Amino acid sequence: MDFTRDRILVSIGDPNGIGPEVAVKAAAALAGEPALRPVLVGDAHVIAPLAKAVGLALAEGPGAWGAEGAVDVAPVEALAEADHAPGEVCAKAGRATVAYVEAALALVDGGTGRAIVGCPHSETAVNASGRKFAGYPPLIAELRGTGPDSVFMMLVGGGLRIIHVTLHEGLKGALNRLSPELIERATLAGADALKAMGIAAPRIGLFGFNPHASEGGLFGPEDLEIVTPARESLRAKGLDVEGPTGADTMLAMEGFDAFVCMYHDQGHIPVKLKAGRTASALAVGGGVLFSSVGHGAGFDIAGQNRADPEAILRTIRLIGGIQ
Repeated sequence: MDFTRDRILVSIGDPNGIGPEVAVKAAAALAGEPALRPVLVGDAHVIAPLAKAVGLALAEGPGAWGAEGAVDVAPVEALAEADHAPGEVCAKAGRATVAYVEAALALVDGGTGRAIVGCPHSETAVNASGRKFAGYPPLIAELRGTGPDSVFMMLVGGGLRIIHVTLHEGLKGALNRLSPELIERATLAGADALKAMGIAAPRIGLFGFNPHASEGGLFGPEDLEIVTPARESLRAKGLDVEGPTGADTMLAMEGFDAFVCMYHDQGHIPVKLKAGRTASALAVGGGVLFSSVGHGAGFDIAGQNRADPEAILRTIRLIGGIQ
């Protein structure tokens, strides 16, 4: 293991939420596993008191990383100490959230770290800072310069992997944007991620657009006009793809490595039902290995030492196993 290049970077998310706490707790839990020992990316003044609470010092910068009894930190000066207010949703914390991701991406580009885990963010806080923000996948696309609709979310948990064609947007707008080309791009990005997870020939199911996948046109023409052409194009590219089939029916079928859903709730509800807050959210298609967690910033318990790091731990282990 290259101790610098192979590290997993953990961006601490909204500094006023539970992200810094769960990041530190995860680092403490992984102290005895060198291959998974993370580097926290964020303001040192935010991380330091949390590290002290679990009996750890700060090892700031690559030259200090690996010290016993310390949490490794790549310090970023993004939030003034006076603006650190756990539990408060504010623009300055939203701006810092993005700065931590930018710093983590710069580290990866410079040869430090091979993957990034993003702690919970606040879409309200980031948008209040003046940046249009609808979650980590579109942010990664923006920061990597890969263009809109180039990075997608694969939600993983409870034995399910569900790739989202659309994500954080109004349902009417999301459905109006669906096209065979968009479904194909999302599925191809998901297939590449599955192959990186060691699934050489993934079998992927496409959820229907309408109930019962339109029931042969009884409930609308969209599945035949939008989803079916995507399926045929994907098959022509050599992918093992089935559907469109009603999501409720397809989820009960066996033998699929992943599913593709058309809008946010169609994918989030089954994963959250089975995995709760322990789900991981992989950003696929951005040319960088990035994952976040399936829960929010928990402002109501921020700063109270009540946050559970299980989702971050699961995500670090998930992303640590991807080659």
